[in-house]
Amino acid sequence: MTWKERVLLLLMAAINFTHILDFMVMMPLGNFLMPYFHISPKQFSVLVASYSICAAISGFSAAFFVDRFDRKKVLLFGYIGFIIGTICCGIAPSYYLLLTSRIVAGLFGGLIGAQVLSIVADTFPYERRASAMGILFSAFALASIIGVPFSLFIAGNISWHAPFILIGGLGIIVTLAVTKFLPPMKNHLLSGDSLRETPLQVIKNITESRTKMYALLLSGCLMLGHFLIIPFLNPYMEMNVGFSDNQRNLVYMVGGVSSFIAAPIIGRLADKFGKHIVFTIFTILSLIPIFLITNMPAIKYYYVLMVTGVWFALSTGRGIPAQAIISNVVPPEQRGSFMSFNSCIQQLFTGLASLIAGLVVLVGTDGKILHYSWLGYLSIAIVCSCIFIAHAIQVKPQAPVEAVIS
Repeated sequence: MTWKERVLLLLMAAINFTHILDFMVMMPLGNFLMPYFHISPKQFSVLVASYSICAAISGFSAAFFVDRFDRKKVLLFGYIGFIIGTICCGIAPSYYLLLTSRIVAGLFGGLIGAQVLSIVADTFPYERRASAMGILFSAFALASIIGVPFSLFIAGNISWHAPFILIGGLGIIVTLAVTKFLPPMKNHLLSGDSLRETPLQVIKNITESRTKMYALLLSGCLMLGHFLIIPFLNPYMEMNVGFSDNQRNLVYMVGGVSSFIAAPIIGRLADKFGKHIVFTIFTILSLIPIFLITNMPAIKYYYVLMVTGVWFALSTGRGIPAQAIISNVVPPEQRGSFMSFNSCIQQLFTGLASLIAGLVVLVGTDGKILHYSWLGYLSIAIVCSCIFIAHAIQVKPQAPVEAVIS
């Protein structure tokens, strides 16, 4: 890997870190936001889902034009708007203004993930792409190791507003770095095909391809299966398992460490032994901690940390080869459009997961979370289906287009 490729991955990982942290930190902040605004679990699930649903809407809309522009410009446009929305979250004085700010952040944030993945897929050939994706997934791990625990710490010791202000400040620094160091990413425009396509043709390119539809279905089901148990993981650990504030933070820290260690290893394994094989193995293994987490009694916290740490690592093991497979079902000149649809599906199913979780879960009179195991069983069924969907996707490797980075 050349130093230019490393710089590009570092910039994309920095964007992913702030983008993912903003989304991740909202869920454990439920312990602060529900009593602060006097809202129910259903209202909190709407707060979480609003970002995802709005990101899905903007991702769908962007799919019709993003391949006509330099990917760097589209990325900066979305990222700057996302940072503005996040800072507004940090100064929101009421539930409805916070909800509005999450909507703004989601509308712009829906452009980010697709552009990051498109830039990496354009730059790295399929044979090395899982390794590159592994570095991107390390940003998720760092968000868990450092971002979420620190955000929860300052939320508990300063204010729940503080994490959003912190993310906004980091985002400003990342914006300046991307503006200066990321080269133009527009080699996908050389063929001119994307400039001639109408919105109807863009949709037909996807809906008439069974492979592309399977890829979108895989992406959506992975998000749905994973995020069904995320929104109420923190309240469940506190109310049912008996974790203190500091112990709850350790769940994300240990999980992040395990993912950070596992991500680059999994990327190399996927490139060496095959994306489909590695995906299948890690998907099957991930079913065990899903069951254990959602049926966990009040036990010693180090046992819980072992289970959740394994779950984070195995979930990373599913995601890296899956994203490498999904990114390769389209040629470079259609990749930005398709990855926007993919981002739309991911956000839509993530929001759907939050809404389903909010409908299923109840809070007992003693404050305990009820019916959390139901979400676990549903998650297991959906994750199992992903194995069959993934094996229906068979594509030939394609060459990268951004030779400027090599």
